[in-house]
Amino acid sequence: MINTTLTKKILNTLLKTGGSFSEVFAQKKEVNNIRLEDGKIENSSSGFELGCGLRLIYKDSTFYAYVDSLQQDIILNAAKILSAAVNETGEIKVLNLSNVYSSYITPIKKHPSEITAEHKKEILLCVDNFARNYSHYIIQVSSNLSDLEEEIYIANSEGSMCHDSNTKVMLSVSVVAREKKEIRTGYKSLARTSGYEVFDSQKPSVVSGEAARIAVIMLKAVNAPSGSLQVVIGPAFGGVIFHEACGHGLEADAILKDASVFKDKIGKKIANNIVTAIDNPTMPYHWGSYAFDGEGFPSQENILIKEGILQNYIFDYKTAKKMNKKQTGNGRRQSYRDIPIPRMSNTYLAQGKEDPGSILKSVKKGIYAKEFSGGQVDPAIGDFVFGISEGYMIEDGVVTNPIKGATLIGNGPEILNKIEAIGNNLDFAPGFCGKGGQSASNEVGQPTIL
Repeated sequence: MINTTLTKKILNTLLKTGGSFSEVFAQKKEVNNIRLEDGKIENSSSGFELGCGLRLIYKDSTFYAYVDSLQQDIILNAAKILSAAVNETGEIKVLNLSNVYSSYITPIKKHPSEITAEHKKEILLCVDNFARNYSHYIIQVSSNLSDLEEEIYIANSEGSMCHDSNTKVMLSVSVVAREKKEIRTGYKSLARTSGYEVFDSQKPSVVSGEAARIAVIMLKAVNAPSGSLQVVIGPAFGGVIFHEACGHGLEADAILKDASVFKDKIGKKIANNIVTAIDNPTMPYHWGSYAFDGEGFPSQENILIKEGILQNYIFDYKTAKKMNKKQTGNGRRQSYRDIPIPRMSNTYLAQGKEDPGSILKSVKKGIYAKEFSGGQVDPAIGDFVFGISEGYMIEDGVVTNPIKGATLIGNGPEILNKIEAIGNNLDFAPGFCGKGGQSASNEVGQPTIL
């Protein structure tokens, strides 16, 4: 997208007035979306973005500008304007852009550009029909299919340069069921860093069938008992609690702002010794995976907690420099219009040794929480409140009636120490995380835990 000669001009122009670090981030992105509501196409849209972001770091200050263009004169002019914000004369660094990377987390077999609109509609109709045929209680089905293809070019004044590409596909299904006055909703999604070959291994009907199952079974839900009970949290989406109540507190910008209970806890015990937590964007096909972060650094596995001991934080370039640590490949940004910040990718509690069935059998009376909806979290202290959208009573070790109106209230750091058992059934769930006005794709994950 931008050649090496122009890259050097841009980076050196940014550094002319004394900056210590400069960066160019160029992006081309195409997004397609089609929505089916009650068997009819409600919306079909395509969008294309192209532009370049420039970053200059001077002492503790960061200056950022972007242009909706990849034209040489427009980018260079933006670099001059940005550089003028720094009033000192700096030595121009001679750049050797030798660290050229080009990699793919997942090889793409069926690119979105090769899939016709008619075929996408067929996928959604299959989803719709399967959900409606699941039960006569189903009264509404909404499904959404989106895909993304992007090219990214990143270079910085430390000599790093990388070319990367990303392809993502997401199918989401919402199903409403009604029996007399009771109305319940089920939701499920399938999202991968992949092309449309994702549907070769997992049929779209599986997604709609699961959404329909949740909606129908929750029609029979009884009121949750009041009071405090033992809770078994199911695999996959249960990981959202760690993500929200603990993960954000491990992002280095929160540490620097004194907005985290995990500050100064590296090397200290913060969880039961059976707890290991990991952030890993290198896993093929996972929704939060990438080959390089938004600053051009290679992705890597980051062990956050190992056997109860805090090992590391989640860093981008700037926070790592400030804390004299090694960056972890977690500087992420939504687009060229945004500045990179420390973000999670695929964040999860590692698999344990316990059989999930044995964990449930160990509970005399409690709640089995499988899915969550709506929640409030104070990341500074880890307090959280989550609604349980799919939950069941556990009575004498047996999962019994579905329940409604249950709420999970607690504190993330405290829960880490109170975990008694971790299952051997690690699973993941995709989603989006908002922070600093930016949205990022990520996955949460965990096995069954007590």
